[in-house]
Amino acid sequence: MPEPFKTLYNPEMVRQMADHLARVSPEFERDVFEGTGLYGLDALEMMARSEQISLAIDAAFPDDPALKRTAMIAALHPETERPIDQLAMDETGIAGWAVEPMARVIVRNGIGTPRESLAALAEMTKRFTAEFAVRPFFRDHPDLTLEHAHAWATADNVHLRRLASEGSRPLLPWGIKLHQFVENPAPLIPLLTKLRDDPEEYVRRSVANNLNDIAKNQPDLVAELAQDWIQGATRPRSRLVKHACRTLIKQGHPGALAAFGYTTPQLSDVALQAPDQVKLGEAMEIEFSFTAETEQSLLIDYVLHFLRKNGQLSPKVFKWTELTVKAGEQTQITKRHPYRKVTTRADYPGAQKLSVQVNGVTVAETGFELSL
Repeated sequence: MPEPFKTLYNPEMVRQMADHLARVSPEFERDVFEGTGLYGLDALEMMARSEQISLAIDAAFPDDPALKRTAMIAALHPETERPIDQLAMDETGIAGWAVEPMARVIVRNGIGTPRESLAALAEMTKRFTAEFAVRPFFRDHPDLTLEHAHAWATADNVHLRRLASEGSRPLLPWGIKLHQFVENPAPLIPLLTKLRDDPEEYVRRSVANNLNDIAKNQPDLVAELAQDWIQGATRPRSRLVKHACRTLIKQGHPGALAAFGYTTPQLSDVALQAPDQVKLGEAMEIEFSFTAETEQSLLIDYVLHFLRKNGQLSPKVFKWTELTVKAGEQTQITKRHPYRKVTTRADYPGAQKLSVQVNGVTVAETGFELSL
């Protein structure tokens, strides 16, 4: 069984960090750092461990933010563009997960000196990522931080270019919400446009995720942007736009679907076959058939409407297939859906529903009884 993530912050990491910080700064008090950083470490969860190591850095230096910042930058690993999962601390300097506690020190000591702090986070992100640490600066100093992000977007270092997009995501998981960009994402669009044709998939995927965040509150804006960006798009950009629109496509947003050539389906002889009794732990055999009235591109999904504790049905969309059909063509497709118990959903016995949506339009549905 693999070790839990929290063990990335362990006594050996603390001692290695001490080696590097002591190497670059005579003011660093190693005993204070190790004593504070290691105290009760094994009992803490992952982010609590990072916070404790961060506080230990503060305790081990004089109360001088510039001194701490200079020492931490000097202790970093030489700049690299290795993939993020290959960044790790070694004898040459600090990198990988050990950077995260240092980025916390920058935020705690430097929110009032944003230019110096953003420069420090730029160096740190080249050795790991500062996508969480940069967010308070977007919140408190949005114009200045956006100015820096535009510079990062044209940097040679791939991790710095990604920071411009990932750090500015309105709804980054586990990060603070950037309310100003949730309500008005317009300032982000020129930045994301600058990055949309980045040579690295790592960066383009971040741009797509940023747009997907925006789409959750500003769907029409992202749909319009998709229709613009898809014109004459390269294959990598087309993939970016489709990934950016994944939530809108699942929701059947007409503008997002139109960007990819999916219009209102023209079908006849539509039939949906599925068992009327399903037992949890077994598989549900689904059969869907239709006749195309015109030549058209079709995006077909199936939707399970799960019974909730309050008696209401809650839909979840599952991807099925994409087809191009000719006028008069008869099509039959099948799907075997394992009806497993999952930890993220409580199942309740009783009447549930299955539906099929084509290009975002529900074209067939049927009910079934779930037993546990």
